[in-house]
Amino acid sequence: MKFTIKHELPGRLRVHFSLRRLSFAQADSLVYFLQMQEGISAVKVYERTADAVIRFDCGRERVLSILRSLRLNEIEVPEAYLDNSSRQAEAAYFDRIVTQTVMNYGRKLLLPKPVWTAWTLLRSARFLVRAIRAIRRRRLEVPVLDAIAIHASLLTGDYATASSVMFLLDIGDTIEEWTHKKSVDDLARRMSLNISSVWLLKDGGETQVDGDSIQEGDRVVVRMGNLIPFDGEVVSGEAMVNQSAMTGEALPVRKDTGKSVFAGTIVEEGEIVVMVKKVGGTGRFDQIVRMIEDSEKLKSSLESKAEHLADRLVPYTLGGAALVYFLTRDISKAVSVLMVDYSCALKLAMPISVLSAIREAARYNITVKGGRFLEEVSEADTIVFDKTGTITKAQPKVVDVISFNGEDPDELLREAACLEEHFPHSIANAVVAAALEKGLHHDELHSDVEYIVAHGISTLIGNKKAVIGSYHFVFEDEKVLIPEGIKQKYDSLPKEYSHLYYAKEGTLAAVILIEDPLREGVGEVIHSLREMGLSHAVMMTGDSENTARSIAGHIGISEYYADVLPEDKAGYVERVKADGSHVIMVGDGINDSPALSAADVGIAISDGTEIARQIADVTIGAEGLSELIRLRRLSDALMKRIRFNYRAILSFNTSLIVLGLLGILPPAVSALLHNTSTVTLGLKSMTGLLDD
Repeated sequence: MKFTIKHELPGRLRVHFSLRRLSFAQADSLVYFLQMQEGISAVKVYERTADAVIRFDCGRERVLSILRSLRLNEIEVPEAYLDNSSRQAEAAYFDRIVTQTVMNYGRKLLLPKPVWTAWTLLRSARFLVRAIRAIRRRRLEVPVLDAIAIHASLLTGDYATASSVMFLLDIGDTIEEWTHKKSVDDLARRMSLNISSVWLLKDGGETQVDGDSIQEGDRVVVRMGNLIPFDGEVVSGEAMVNQSAMTGEALPVRKDTGKSVFAGTIVEEGEIVVMVKKVGGTGRFDQIVRMIEDSEKLKSSLESKAEHLADRLVPYTLGGAALVYFLTRDISKAVSVLMVDYSCALKLAMPISVLSAIREAARYNITVKGGRFLEEVSEADTIVFDKTGTITKAQPKVVDVISFNGEDPDELLREAACLEEHFPHSIANAVVAAALEKGLHHDELHSDVEYIVAHGISTLIGNKKAVIGSYHFVFEDEKVLIPEGIKQKYDSLPKEYSHLYYAKEGTLAAVILIEDPLREGVGEVIHSLREMGLSHAVMMTGDSENTARSIAGHIGISEYYADVLPEDKAGYVERVKADGSHVIMVGDGINDSPALSAADVGIAISDGTEIARQIADVTIGAEGLSELIRLRRLSDALMKRIRFNYRAILSFNTSLIVLGLLGILPPAVSALLHNTSTVTLGLKSMTGLLDD
């Protein structure tokens, strides 16, 4: 594809493609293609000018080579990526603001005064209708104040002021709607499905296939802790399904044969086979958008306080205007009070601040499900970490397989991988990966498997019971025995590794040694969080005391708990909250879900289990937990901005009212300054909170 370089800086290129303009689909395709290329860190495409700004951390020639090889019409883009794009909506809002501005000033300049006056009167009717609707609901709200201010100006013959007020109110509404929609859409887009692989039931057996290959009528198996990838109907099995993301229901719903299930819901217990009714499309995206828009979780307590204050101030503003007229008999001074209210700015700036912060968080690979969670992060003083997959990397590795029953370690690893591949956990992934590296492929060896959260797996292999899991599950719950004569071998197992126990017919068959390296820089992250006010840091793990002590020492955590169960984590969070602390819980697995729900803010790791991400209030990227620092900084900055907006609105508008009462500012100027400051503050609230 032909292009020219318009501007260049180190690590940044602005190029122009040889087209008059790009379609929305072409622009999105370019973004998708370029972002997929190694070495390109960020891309922004402008469809109106056919330009692209490319940031890169590779060689300049590599970027140019990618651009030269680009064939726009040959780019393959997932349908959902294009369907969920906000580009067209953003262009429509931009065009609406431009049109509103041009039409407003065009009418003033081009229409004869009688025609312009008639048009102004006609426009005012819309605001009167809004006020009447509010009054019918027996509520004195901002629309009532707006209508009185506009019509008071009309009654005094000040049509210019009335027109300006209506124009600024319309612009403010459009900006608020635009920002709200983009913020919600961006959030929903990040919460939308990303189905990489599913278990397809075919010819009596299960096969792991790419999610894009599934067609309507196919049957997929969904087990506990997994996300249901498609809309469909249960054809066998039984499960408790968490539908809170779709319906808002707090409790899981029982699903069995004949019941419908929806993409994006989570199997909390049980196992079902789903016949796919719908693949792809934007149904889930639209459902998430509706869920977010209906959810009070979007509002922080400061935001809600500001909005309630805005409504409560309306009667006082009306009363103040009436009192001024009664004392002065000067309609102009009374109108000056009506022209300057606190409500517009409070109701515009506060939601925009919160939603813009959520959008900004998304740019840093942080998904926040509501403004109040940002406030809770800012207020938190305690942070609780899960160990495996959170403090440690989500990609542990098998170091060795120690046989205790005389069988070949590779055969034991093959059997273990056969069991573990069905379940979403980092340790299970490590076992499966180790088997693949050794070429230990297998058919299904077992009957139906039972997964016990935070414990392990139980099944039958050749009519013989087999279990795999933690020490607590294998030795205490299942009463597995160590074969005679090899106790010393068992006692000499290296303590620096995590141990996964595999037993058959009640006897230990193998111990799989797992190396679980720390995430890069996790100690520095915890130190930084302490300096930012999260003074109490705790680690909790189902792993052994020796492993937990070693990890805690490396990362600088003095308080840790080993051999804990899911209910233990949740119980600890509840106790700390009861003592008056604000608690953040960070985890990645099914076993972390109760604690994530119990905490003031539950934070899930993005490559963790679906149920953890679904239950959590915030999801962060998984490279090194540094996003936690950025999240805290962002939350503190948002609270600071909200408080600043609050003070600025009250002080500035009070000043305008006083100046109006003193006769220094006429109503038209007061209205202009008030509405201009409102829009300016709203635009300021859309700007980034962080410098980096």
